[in-house]
Amino acid sequence: MVIRYLQDLIQRIWYEDSAAYWVLLPLSWLFTGLVSARRNLYERGALRRYQANVPVVVVGNITVGGTGKTPVTIWLALQLKERGMRPGIVSRGYGGSVGRKPLRVTADSDPDTVGDEAVLMAKRSACPVVVHPNRAGAAREICDLDVDVIIADDGLQHYRLARNYEIAVIDGARGFGNGRLLPAGPLREPLSRLKSVDRVLVNKSVMRSERAIRELPAGLAVTDFYLKGTMVRSLDEREQAPLARFAGSRIHAVAAIGNPGRFFTFLESHGMQVIEHAFPDHSKLTEKDLRYDDGLDVLMTEKDAVKYGNLSIERCWYVPVEVAVDRPQDWLDELQTKLSAITLRDKA
Repeated sequence: MVIRYLQDLIQRIWYEDSAAYWVLLPLSWLFTGLVSARRNLYERGALRRYQANVPVVVVGNITVGGTGKTPVTIWLALQLKERGMRPGIVSRGYGGSVGRKPLRVTADSDPDTVGDEAVLMAKRSACPVVVHPNRAGAAREICDLDVDVIIADDGLQHYRLARNYEIAVIDGARGFGNGRLLPAGPLREPLSRLKSVDRVLVNKSVMRSERAIRELPAGLAVTDFYLKGTMVRSLDEREQAPLARFAGSRIHAVAAIGNPGRFFTFLESHGMQVIEHAFPDHSKLTEKDLRYDDGLDVLMTEKDAVKYGNLSIERCWYVPVEVAVDRPQDWLDELQTKLSAITLRDKA
Protein backbone atom coordinates (compact mmCIF):
# COMPACT_ATOMS: atom_id res chain seq x y z
CA MET A 1 0.00 0.00 0.00
CA VAL A 2 2.85 2.41 0.83
CA ILE A 3 4.56 1.75 -2.51
CA ARG A 4 1.29 2.29 -4.38
CA TYR A 5 0.64 5.54 -2.51
CA LEU A 6 4.11 6.85 -3.34
CA GLN A 7 3.69 5.89 -7.00
CA ASP A 8 0.37 7.71 -7.21
CA LEU A 9 1.92 10.75 -5.52
CA ILE A 10 4.80 10.82 -7.98
CA GLN A 11 2.42 10.51 -10.93
CA ARG A 12 0.41 13.49 -9.66
CA ILE A 13 3.55 15.58 -9.25
CA TRP A 14 4.90 14.67 -12.68
CA TYR A 15 1.76 14.63 -14.81
CA GLU A 16 -1.05 16.58 -13.11
CA ASP A 17 0.28 20.13 -12.86
CA SER A 18 1.10 19.80 -9.16
CA ALA A 19 3.23 22.59 -7.72
CA ALA A 20 4.84 20.10 -5.33
CA TYR A 21 7.67 19.54 -7.80
CA TRP A 22 9.27 22.77 -6.50
CA VAL A 23 10.33 20.90 -3.37
CA LEU A 24 12.34 18.49 -5.49
CA LEU A 25 13.90 21.04 -7.85
CA PRO A 26 17.28 21.28 -6.03
CA LEU A 27 17.72 17.52 -6.48
CA SER A 28 16.72 17.85 -10.13
CA TRP A 29 19.37 20.51 -10.68
CA LEU A 30 21.95 18.20 -9.16
CA PHE A 31 20.75 15.30 -11.31
CA THR A 32 20.86 17.49 -14.43
CA GLY A 33 24.48 18.40 -13.73
CA LEU A 34 25.47 14.77 -13.20
CA VAL A 35 23.71 13.63 -16.39
CA SER A 36 25.38 16.34 -18.45
CA ALA A 37 28.83 15.70 -16.97
CA ARG A 38 28.59 11.95 -17.51
CA ARG A 39 27.58 12.31 -21.16
CA ASN A 40 30.35 14.83 -21.80
CA LEU A 41 32.93 12.47 -20.33
CA TYR A 42 31.89 9.76 -22.77
CA GLU A 43 31.74 12.14 -25.74
CA ARG A 44 35.24 13.45 -25.02
CA GLY A 45 36.67 9.97 -24.54
CA ALA A 46 37.48 10.42 -20.85
CA LEU A 47 35.26 7.41 -20.18
CA ARG A 48 35.75 4.53 -22.57
CA ARG A 49 32.97 3.07 -24.69
CA TYR A 50 32.76 -0.55 -25.78
CA GLN A 51 32.56 -0.88 -29.55
CA ALA A 52 30.93 -4.17 -30.56
CA ASN A 53 32.18 -5.87 -33.72
CA VAL A 54 28.71 -5.51 -35.30
CA PRO A 55 26.50 -2.39 -35.61
CA VAL A 56 24.39 -1.40 -32.59
CA VAL A 57 20.89 0.09 -32.71
CA VAL A 58 19.62 1.54 -29.44
CA VAL A 59 15.90 1.70 -28.60
CA GLY A 60 15.17 3.84 -25.54
CA ASN A 61 13.42 6.88 -24.17
CA ILE A 62 14.12 10.00 -22.14
CA THR A 63 11.32 9.53 -19.61
CA VAL A 64 10.73 7.12 -16.76
CA GLY A 65 7.97 4.58 -17.28
CA GLY A 66 6.47 2.65 -20.14
CA THR A 67 6.39 4.16 -23.63
CA GLY A 68 6.19 1.01 -25.76
CA LYS A 69 9.93 0.30 -26.06
CA THR A 70 9.64 -3.47 -25.72
CA PRO A 71 7.02 -3.93 -28.47
CA VAL A 72 9.08 -1.62 -30.70
CA THR A 73 12.24 -3.65 -30.02
CA ILE A 74 10.42 -6.86 -30.98
CA TRP A 75 8.95 -5.24 -34.08
CA LEU A 76 12.33 -3.91 -35.18
CA ALA A 77 13.99 -7.30 -34.70
CA LEU A 78 11.33 -8.96 -36.86
CA GLN A 79 11.64 -6.26 -39.52
CA LEU A 80 15.42 -6.71 -39.74
CA LYS A 81 15.00 -10.49 -39.93
CA GLU A 82 12.61 -10.07 -42.86
CA ARG A 83 15.35 -8.05 -44.56
CA GLY A 84 17.82 -10.91 -44.24
CA MET A 85 19.71 -9.69 -41.18
CA ARG A 86 20.50 -11.65 -38.01
CA PRO A 87 19.59 -9.37 -35.09
CA GLY A 88 20.29 -10.08 -31.45
CA ILE A 89 18.80 -8.20 -28.49
CA VAL A 90 20.58 -7.08 -25.33
CA SER A 91 18.69 -5.84 -22.30
CA ARG A 92 19.26 -5.10 -18.64
CA GLY A 93 17.03 -7.86 -17.31
CA TYR A 94 14.75 -5.62 -15.26
CA GLY A 95 12.82 -7.45 -12.59
CA GLY A 96 15.25 -10.39 -12.61
CA SER A 97 18.36 -11.32 -10.65
CA VAL A 98 20.93 -11.74 -13.39
CA GLY A 99 24.10 -12.02 -11.32
CA ARG A 100 27.68 -11.29 -12.33
CA LYS A 101 27.75 -12.82 -15.80
CA PRO A 102 25.53 -12.12 -18.84
CA LEU A 103 22.75 -14.66 -19.29
CA ARG A 104 21.38 -16.02 -22.55
CA VAL A 105 17.58 -15.97 -22.64
CA THR A 106 15.08 -18.29 -24.29
CA ALA A 107 11.30 -18.36 -24.34
CA ASP A 108 11.48 -20.92 -21.51
CA SER A 109 13.81 -18.92 -19.23
CA ASP A 110 12.70 -18.04 -15.71
CA PRO A 111 11.47 -14.42 -15.67
CA ASP A 112 12.40 -14.20 -11.98
CA THR A 113 16.02 -14.64 -13.10
CA VAL A 114 16.26 -12.88 -16.47
CA GLY A 115 13.28 -10.49 -16.27
CA ASP A 116 9.83 -10.57 -17.83
CA GLU A 117 10.65 -8.31 -20.78
CA ALA A 118 13.62 -10.46 -21.80
CA VAL A 119 11.50 -13.62 -21.87
CA LEU A 120 8.83 -11.83 -23.90
CA MET A 121 11.40 -10.56 -26.41
CA ALA A 122 12.92 -14.03 -26.80
CA LYS A 123 9.48 -15.57 -27.22
CA ARG A 124 8.11 -13.08 -29.73
CA SER A 125 11.23 -12.30 -31.78
CA ALA A 126 12.85 -15.78 -31.86
CA CYS A 127 16.18 -13.89 -31.82
CA PRO A 128 19.16 -14.40 -29.52
CA VAL A 129 18.63 -12.39 -26.32
CA VAL A 130 21.25 -11.68 -23.65
CA VAL A 131 20.69 -9.77 -20.41
CA HIS A 132 22.99 -8.01 -17.98
CA PRO A 133 22.97 -4.60 -16.25
CA ASN A 134 26.20 -3.89 -18.12
CA ARG A 135 24.88 -3.68 -21.69
CA ALA A 136 28.46 -3.68 -23.01
CA GLY A 137 29.05 -7.06 -21.36
CA ALA A 138 25.80 -8.37 -22.81
CA ALA A 139 26.83 -7.11 -26.27
CA ARG A 140 30.17 -8.87 -25.98
CA GLU A 141 28.37 -12.11 -25.12
CA ILE A 142 25.79 -11.89 -27.90
CA CYS A 143 28.46 -11.35 -30.55
CA ASP A 144 29.32 -15.05 -30.09
CA LEU A 145 25.80 -16.03 -31.21
CA ASP A 146 26.18 -15.32 -34.95
CA VAL A 147 24.38 -11.98 -35.00
CA ASP A 148 25.17 -9.21 -37.48
CA VAL A 149 23.35 -6.38 -35.66
CA ILE A 150 22.61 -5.73 -31.99
CA ILE A 151 19.42 -4.05 -30.75
CA ALA A 152 19.93 -2.56 -27.28
CA ASP A 153 16.61 -2.42 -25.44
CA ASP A 154 16.29 0.64 -23.14
CA GLY A 155 19.90 1.59 -23.81
CA LEU A 156 19.68 5.28 -24.64
CA GLN A 157 21.41 6.37 -21.41
CA HIS A 158 23.85 3.44 -21.34
CA TYR A 159 26.68 5.39 -22.96
CA ARG A 160 29.30 2.78 -22.23
CA LEU A 161 27.94 0.84 -25.21
CA ALA A 162 28.84 2.63 -28.44
CA ARG A 163 25.97 2.85 -30.89
CA ASN A 164 25.44 3.51 -34.58
CA TYR A 165 21.74 4.41 -34.60
CA GLU A 166 19.45 5.73 -31.86
CA ILE A 167 15.67 5.43 -31.66
CA ALA A 168 13.78 7.32 -28.94
CA VAL A 169 10.25 6.12 -28.12
CA ILE A 170 7.80 8.73 -26.79
CA ASP A 171 4.46 8.15 -25.04
CA GLY A 172 2.14 10.40 -27.04
CA ALA A 173 -0.54 10.36 -24.33
CA ARG A 174 1.62 11.43 -21.37
CA GLY A 175 4.36 13.24 -23.25
CA PHE A 176 7.02 14.73 -20.99
CA GLY A 177 4.86 15.56 -17.98
CA ASN A 178 5.95 18.77 -16.30
CA GLY A 179 9.14 18.82 -18.38
CA ARG A 180 11.43 18.53 -15.35
CA LEU A 181 14.27 16.08 -14.83
CA LEU A 182 14.24 13.47 -12.09
CA PRO A 183 13.12 13.54 -9.35
CA ALA A 184 10.95 16.66 -9.84
CA GLY A 185 9.73 15.31 -13.19
CA PRO A 186 9.83 12.17 -15.34
CA LEU A 187 12.74 13.13 -17.61
CA ARG A 188 15.95 11.07 -17.57
CA GLU A 189 17.63 13.59 -19.85
CA PRO A 190 16.71 17.07 -21.15
CA LEU A 191 14.33 17.36 -24.11
CA SER A 192 17.26 18.64 -26.15
CA ARG A 193 18.68 15.11 -26.10
CA LEU A 194 16.11 14.19 -28.76
CA LYS A 195 17.93 16.42 -31.26
CA SER A 196 20.82 13.94 -31.35
CA VAL A 197 18.82 10.74 -31.97
CA ASP A 198 18.28 9.35 -35.47
CA ARG A 199 14.55 8.63 -35.19
CA VAL A 200 11.74 9.51 -32.76
CA LEU A 201 8.80 7.10 -32.58
CA VAL A 202 5.63 8.49 -30.99
CA ASN A 203 3.21 6.00 -29.45
CA LYS A 204 -0.24 7.31 -30.39
CA SER A 205 -2.18 4.24 -29.26
CA VAL A 206 -4.46 5.96 -26.74
CA MET A 207 -3.96 9.64 -27.53
CA ARG A 208 -6.89 11.99 -27.10
CA SER A 209 -5.05 15.14 -28.22
CA GLU A 210 -1.67 16.35 -29.48
CA ARG A 211 -1.12 18.54 -26.40
CA ALA A 212 1.27 16.15 -24.66
CA ILE A 213 3.81 16.17 -27.50
CA ARG A 214 3.72 19.83 -28.49
CA GLU A 215 7.04 20.31 -26.72
CA LEU A 216 8.89 18.09 -29.19
CA PRO A 217 11.89 20.03 -30.53
CA ALA A 218 11.54 21.15 -34.15
CA GLY A 219 13.36 19.39 -36.96
CA LEU A 220 13.19 15.84 -35.58
CA ALA A 221 12.69 12.75 -37.74
CA VAL A 222 9.36 11.68 -36.24
CA THR A 223 7.30 8.58 -37.01
CA ASP A 224 3.99 7.62 -35.38
CA PHE A 225 3.12 4.11 -34.27
CA TYR A 226 0.22 2.31 -32.64
CA LEU A 227 -0.14 -0.79 -30.47
CA LYS A 228 -2.90 -2.95 -31.90
CA GLY A 229 -4.61 -5.80 -30.09
CA THR A 230 -7.56 -7.72 -31.52
CA MET A 231 -7.33 -11.12 -29.81
CA VAL A 232 -6.92 -12.59 -26.33
CA ARG A 233 -5.26 -15.86 -25.39
CA SER A 234 -5.64 -18.01 -22.30
CA LEU A 235 -2.64 -18.29 -20.00
CA ASP A 236 -2.13 -21.93 -20.95
CA GLU A 237 -2.21 -20.97 -24.66
CA ARG A 238 -5.02 -23.49 -25.35
CA GLU A 239 -7.69 -20.96 -26.25
CA GLN A 240 -7.98 -17.69 -28.07
CA ALA A 241 -10.90 -15.38 -28.66
CA PRO A 242 -11.59 -12.01 -30.23
CA LEU A 243 -11.09 -9.06 -27.91
CA ALA A 244 -14.50 -7.81 -29.02
CA ARG A 245 -16.04 -10.69 -27.08
CA PHE A 246 -15.59 -8.67 -23.88
CA ALA A 247 -17.15 -5.44 -25.17
CA GLY A 248 -19.86 -4.32 -22.76
CA SER A 249 -18.56 -6.64 -20.04
CA ARG A 250 -17.16 -5.85 -16.63
CA ILE A 251 -13.67 -7.32 -16.29
CA HIS A 252 -10.63 -7.27 -14.02
CA ALA A 253 -7.51 -5.78 -15.64
CA VAL A 254 -4.11 -6.63 -14.15
CA ALA A 255 -1.01 -4.68 -15.19
CA ALA A 256 2.50 -4.55 -13.71
CA ILE A 257 4.01 -2.38 -16.42
CA GLY A 258 5.54 1.08 -16.60
CA ASN A 259 2.25 2.76 -17.51
CA PRO A 260 -0.72 0.59 -16.38
CA GLY A 261 -3.14 3.37 -17.27
CA ARG A 262 -2.43 2.91 -20.96
CA PHE A 263 -3.53 -0.74 -20.77
CA PHE A 264 -6.67 0.14 -18.84
CA THR A 265 -7.56 2.90 -21.31
CA PHE A 266 -6.94 0.50 -24.20
CA LEU A 267 -9.45 -1.97 -22.76
CA GLU A 268 -11.98 0.80 -22.08
CA SER A 269 -11.64 1.94 -25.69
CA HIS A 270 -12.86 -1.54 -26.66
CA GLY A 271 -16.05 -1.08 -24.65
CA MET A 272 -15.09 -2.84 -21.40
CA GLN A 273 -15.92 -1.76 -17.87
CA VAL A 274 -12.52 -2.09 -16.22
CA ILE A 275 -11.79 -2.91 -12.59
CA GLU A 276 -8.18 -1.74 -12.35
CA HIS A 277 -5.42 -3.66 -10.58
CA ALA A 278 -2.16 -1.75 -11.06
CA PHE A 279 1.14 -3.05 -9.70
CA PRO A 280 4.67 -1.61 -9.81
CA ASP A 281 6.55 -2.34 -13.03
CA HIS A 282 8.11 -5.84 -13.12
CA SER A 283 6.26 -6.93 -9.95
CA LYS A 284 6.50 -10.65 -9.23
CA LEU A 285 2.81 -11.45 -9.57
CA THR A 286 1.38 -14.59 -8.01
CA GLU A 287 -1.64 -16.75 -8.73
CA LYS A 288 -3.43 -14.95 -5.91
CA ASP A 289 -3.25 -11.70 -7.89
CA LEU A 290 -5.46 -13.25 -10.58
CA ARG A 291 -8.13 -14.89 -8.43
CA TYR A 292 -11.30 -12.96 -7.58
CA ASP A 293 -14.55 -14.32 -6.23
CA ASP A 294 -16.96 -12.64 -8.61
CA GLY A 295 -16.76 -14.85 -11.70
CA LEU A 296 -15.51 -12.04 -13.93
CA ASP A 297 -12.85 -12.52 -16.60
CA VAL A 298 -9.31 -11.29 -15.92
CA LEU A 299 -7.27 -9.65 -18.68
CA MET A 300 -3.56 -8.82 -18.44
CA THR A 301 -0.67 -7.71 -20.63
CA GLU A 302 1.49 -10.22 -22.44
CA LYS A 303 4.51 -9.05 -20.46
CA ASP A 304 2.72 -10.02 -17.24
CA ALA A 305 1.52 -13.33 -18.70
CA VAL A 306 5.08 -14.66 -19.15
CA LYS A 307 5.45 -14.68 -15.36
CA TYR A 308 2.86 -17.46 -15.15
CA GLY A 309 4.33 -19.81 -17.76
CA ASN A 310 1.52 -22.01 -19.06
CA LEU A 311 -0.44 -21.95 -15.82
CA SER A 312 -4.10 -22.85 -16.34
CA ILE A 313 -6.45 -20.48 -14.52
CA GLU A 314 -10.04 -20.32 -15.66
CA ARG A 315 -11.21 -17.03 -17.21
CA CYS A 316 -7.69 -15.53 -17.26
CA TRP A 317 -6.48 -14.07 -20.55
CA TYR A 318 -3.65 -11.96 -21.90
CA VAL A 319 -3.73 -9.46 -24.76
CA PRO A 320 -0.88 -9.76 -27.28
CA VAL A 321 -0.22 -6.54 -29.17
CA GLU A 322 1.35 -5.82 -32.52
CA VAL A 323 3.12 -2.64 -33.56
CA ALA A 324 1.72 -0.73 -36.52
CA VAL A 325 4.14 1.93 -37.78
CA ASP A 326 3.21 4.74 -40.16
CA ARG A 327 5.15 4.45 -43.44
CA PRO A 328 8.09 2.49 -42.01
CA GLN A 329 9.78 1.47 -45.25
CA ASP A 330 11.63 4.70 -46.00
CA TRP A 331 13.41 4.98 -42.68
CA LEU A 332 13.93 1.21 -42.42
CA ASP A 333 15.64 1.40 -45.82
CA GLU A 334 17.77 4.24 -44.46
CA LEU A 335 18.59 2.22 -41.34
CA GLN A 336 19.53 -0.91 -43.29
CA THR A 337 21.71 1.09 -45.67
CA LYS A 338 23.54 2.66 -42.74
CA LEU A 339 24.02 -0.69 -40.99
CA SER A 340 25.20 -2.38 -44.18
CA ALA A 341 27.73 0.42 -44.82
CA ILE A 342 29.14 -0.05 -41.32
CA THR A 343 29.42 -3.80 -41.81
CA LEU A 344 31.17 -3.43 -45.18
CA ARG A 345 33.54 -0.78 -43.78
CA ASP A 346 34.52 -3.02 -40.87
CA LYS A 347 35.19 -5.93 -43.23
CA ALA A 348 37.37 -3.81 -45.53
